[in-house]
Amino acid sequence: MWLLPLAAALVATAFTGSLARRFPLRRSPAIALWAAALAMYAIGCLALAVGVARGFDASTFRAYWIFGAVLNVPFLAAGEIALLWPRPVTRSVLLAVLLVVTALTVSRTLAAPIDAAALVDALPSGKDVFGAGSPAHRLPQVVSIPAYLVLLLGCAWSAWGMRGRPDLRNRFLGTLAIAGGATVIAVPGSAFAALGLLLPFSFSILAGIWVMYRGFLVASR
Repeated sequence: MWLLPLAAALVATAFTGSLARRFPLRRSPAIALWAAALAMYAIGCLALAVGVARGFDASTFRAYWIFGAVLNVPFLAAGEIALLWPRPVTRSVLLAVLLVVTALTVSRTLAAPIDAAALVDALPSGKDVFGAGSPAHRLPQVVSIPAYLVLLLGCAWSAWGMRGRPDLRNRFLGTLAIAGGATVIAVPGSAFAALGLLLPFSFSILAGIWVMYRGFLVASR
């Protein structure tokens, strides 16, 4: 079962590498933010794979929660905003917001008490591990879900601006694929995680990141 999240980590690592190779050519803040987001996703999936293979402990679950469940999403959304509005003031605001979100996520997750008994589940839920309604448990609701909606709206805005233009067909299709892959992770993936369904959750995170990567490759042609 650990092979699926490991495969997702490998796809995310390849995605990160593709972005990193493009950064020296374009020096785009959007690419840097996306590379950071995909690196976080890879770390989160790797922590999940290790937890599934060897059993979760506090450190493994916290790494999965910080990087896989929460932080990668606002960095993806920030990259989309930086792409749509490439102004110095935008970069400054995004940096400030990301610093606050990162500090909030890391501090709340590291400070949260953990129910060790909940870690024996094949896929522990944040609700059981941190406690229902606790600050750490609520982080995806406060951070990830709004950030996903921003990402989705940004992709929709980009796609709308490219509609009907044959010269931008690949970028149009790639943008839709990125939004679709993110939705696979955010909607069914999150639901499966909340229910503790490891196999469909693992398929969701692998399928979602693969679709996003393919979308990026198509858009880059």
